Amino acid sequence: MPFVPLTHLGSGMIALSMPSPHPARPRSKPLTLLTHGLVLMLMLMLMLMLAAVPIARAASTDPLAQVQALPQASLLLQENGRDLIATRADTPRIPASTMKVLTAFAALETWGRNHRFETDFYTDDAGWLWVKGYADPYLVSEELDKVVSALAAKGPRRITGIGLDDSFFSPDVEIAGRSSTDNPYDAPVTALAANFNTVSLIRTGDSIKSAEPQTPLTDSARRFGMAGAAGKQRVNLRERDKALRYFGELLAAKLEGAGIQVGEQQRIGSMPRDAERIYRHANSRTLAEMVSPMLDYSNNFIANALFLRLADPKGTGQVSMAAAKRAMTDFARTRFAWRDFTIDDGAGLSRANRLSARQLVELLDAFEPYRDLMPQQDGNPSVRAKTGTLRGVSTYVGYVRRGGDWAPFALMINEPVDGAIRQRVASSLAR
Repeated sequence: MPFVPLTHLGSGMIALSMPSPHPARPRSKPLTLLTHGLVLMLMLMLMLMLAAVPIARAASTDPLAQVQALPQASLLLQENGRDLIATRADTPRIPASTMKVLTAFAALETWGRNHRFETDFYTDDAGWLWVKGYADPYLVSEELDKVVSALAAKGPRRITGIGLDDSFFSPDVEIAGRSSTDNPYDAPVTALAANFNTVSLIRTGDSIKSAEPQTPLTDSARRFGMAGAAGKQRVNLRERDKALRYFGELLAAKLEGAGIQVGEQQRIGSMPRDAERIYRHANSRTLAEMVSPMLDYSNNFIANALFLRLADPKGTGQVSMAAAKRAMTDFARTRFAWRDFTIDDGAGLSRANRLSARQLVELLDAFEPYRDLMPQQDGNPSVRAKTGTLRGVSTYVGYVRRGGDWAPFALMINEPVDGAIRQRVASSLAR
């Protein structure tokens, strides 16, 4: 029987063609044996190739296999303290916004879920109202309404001017990794801030109006709106002095809305020593009620305000970024005995941050009492996890429900990928 070449049958299938019906010219016996051997070898190779097709096809669609094939990726899933999946789990990588889980844990362990941040209000002999901030990250417009109601009840009907004291933060505080865009996530971090140092506006031609009914339009907000694009926008206030002046303008507008006359002058600096405190405002939101949206919306301002405040938990002195880095590094070493890690900011903006998947899973084990504060994955109640995204960085850490129990996992990819792979991996881990 002569050797006949392989033929295609369709759908990618291959088979040997049928032997020729015509008798072949007689060949020597050694040549016939060699031909049969080649046929058998080719058939064996074909069987191996066909068997490998579904395996390769499965690997191309399995998100776990995809991640494990990435050279700059780590994945760790543990159950009852035992590694179920461990791929380069001890390699330090850029965590991006999953750093916020560490900041949240340190804050919750330091102050407790029900802690409320405070802001002090003073008056001096000249009739000025002084505001002393201690890094309450959630002084939003609705909270300032509560402040104004309390101040109105104290009785001052006229205020000469407003003094703004954010000296709790060192003047040189600058967040590593923060860029100069007008996006809300690049807002400056100050010890006294309204609405996360952002404004939400609507611009139509030369007309600017506030996009929030609870937030009056101020002169500073109008200037920011005119410098921006048309339509609805939320922009950050860029610089410390501009952010503080906006706080003063917004507070003045709300005080005047409550019938209290306010002079136009503002001062930024330390309040006079002879000023008398007339009101201490405790935020209506607990720490847990701040941490949950911080993780859900990945709010950089809240995270770094907490990060800085943790350098002086009692709020009695002045803090710097260097002191905040030391404090969080010491916390991690003391609480977890970590080695070979770097903490450069509390929100994950800095590319100098380094944590490993194993360290993040250790953190998640300790974070278990606060698991309810983690975001739920859209459409999948079996996943509660925090994402992290920078250019060329995609991370995801949290918990997946397996057999009725929650298991911690950490996924860290430090190379360009489709960000949606994170949710696919977590869903696979849950299954």
